[in-house]
Amino acid sequence: MKTVYEEQDKIVIKRLLVCAGSLFVNHLAMAEVEIGGQAGVDARYFLQDAAYPEQERTQLSGYIEPEFYYEWNDRADSIVFKPFVRVDQHDEERSHVDVRELQWLHASESWETRVGVAHVFWGQTESIHLVDIINQTDAVEAVDGEDKLGQPMVNLNLFGDWGTFSAFVLPYFRERTFAGSDGRLRPPIPIDGDNAVYESDDEQSHIDYAFRWRNSIGPWEVGLSYFDGTSREPELLTEFDESNNVLLRPYYAQIEQFGIDLLKVQGAWLLKFEGIYRTGQSEDFVAAVAGFERTTVGVFETQYDLGVLMEYQYDERDDNFFATGQNDLMTGLRWVWNDIDGTEFLFGYIQDLDDTATYSGFIEASSRITNSWRWKIDAYFFSSNDEADTFYFLRRDDHIQLSLEHFF
Repeated sequence: MKTVYEEQDKIVIKRLLVCAGSLFVNHLAMAEVEIGGQAGVDARYFLQDAAYPEQERTQLSGYIEPEFYYEWNDRADSIVFKPFVRVDQHDEERSHVDVRELQWLHASESWETRVGVAHVFWGQTESIHLVDIINQTDAVEAVDGEDKLGQPMVNLNLFGDWGTFSAFVLPYFRERTFAGSDGRLRPPIPIDGDNAVYESDDEQSHIDYAFRWRNSIGPWEVGLSYFDGTSREPELLTEFDESNNVLLRPYYAQIEQFGIDLLKVQGAWLLKFEGIYRTGQSEDFVAAVAGFERTTVGVFETQYDLGVLMEYQYDERDDNFFATGQNDLMTGLRWVWNDIDGTEFLFGYIQDLDDTATYSGFIEASSRITNSWRWKIDAYFFSSNDEADTFYFLRRDDHIQLSLEHFF
C-alpha cells in the first residue's frame, strides 16, 4: 500500500519535471540543449546463501542517468537536469526513480546561486563522510553510502579572499531508501521506510538550514559547517502491528550538527580529518575520523602509483544501527596504473578494535574499455559474531558486483 509520503514524493517529482519541461521549452528556440549521461547493467553475486527467507543468491539490475544541460547569458546562467531510474530483478524497493539534479545556476564574479534539486558534497576522508549532511543517502544503490538522492534547495555561495561561504535553505526532506523483504543487505526484519516517524509536526515539509565556510589557511584546507533540521540518519523504532508482528520504522529527529573538516597536502602525504558534534537524537554525541594517504609515484621504478591509506574512526554511540565506526581502524591501498584506460584499484580493510571477530573489507576497481564503455568491480565483505553489531546482520551478504557502464 502506498503511503502519503510516497504520494508526496510523486507530486514533488511531477512538479519538478513540469518546471524542467517549461524551462527547456522556453529556451530551446534560442540554443541547443547538450545531452549526455550514462547507463549500465549491474550483476551482483552473493558468496553465501541468504540469512533470511525470500532472498536470492544473484541480483541483476539496470539503470539510466541522462543529463540535460543548457546555458545562456554568456554562460552566467545554466540549467542542469539529471533524472535517475533503476530497475532491479528482485527488490521492488531498489527499483526506483529519482531526480538527482534539476537546478538553475547563476554565477557572478563574487557570488553564485543555485535553485532547484542539487547534490552537495562535504568532506575529506575516505572511509566515512561524517560532515556530509545535505543530501540523503540512497541506501539501495550500494552499501558504502556514496550514492545520494537529489535535495531540493536554495543555495547562495559568496567568494572572497576570506574564503567561500555557503548558505542553504532546504524546504523538503528526502527519506532514506532501504532494501525490501526480497532484497539483501538488510537486518532480519526489513526496515519499513514507507511509514517513517518524524519529531517535527511538519514531517517532510520541515524547512532545514545549513551553512559552511571553507578556506585555505597555510597548507591546510579548512571547512566549518553547521546544520539545523531533520536528521538524514534515522534511528530505528521497534513496533508491533495489529497481528503482533515486529516492525522497524525509521525515526527522523530534529538535530543540530557542528562539523569541521581538514586537509593538508604535504609532499606525498595527505592528512585528513572530519569531526562532528550532534545534538537532538536519543543521545548527543561526538564522532571523528582522522588519517592519512601517502602516495609513491612510479613505485619500484614502474608506471604505477601506489597509495597507502590509514584512518581511525571514533563514534560515542554504542547501540545505533548506522553507527558502524565506534572504535575502528581502516587500512587500504590505492593502485593507479596511469594507463590510457584510467585503470585504478582500491583495497580497504576495516577492523573493529574492540572485537577482533568484527571487520569488513572492500575492493573497488574500474577501467575504460573504449571512450564510451567502462567496467567496474565492487566487492564487500562482512564478519561479526556479536548479535548487537550491524555487521552481524550482513554476515552472509559478502558479494561481488560487476558493472558495465556506457557513457553517451
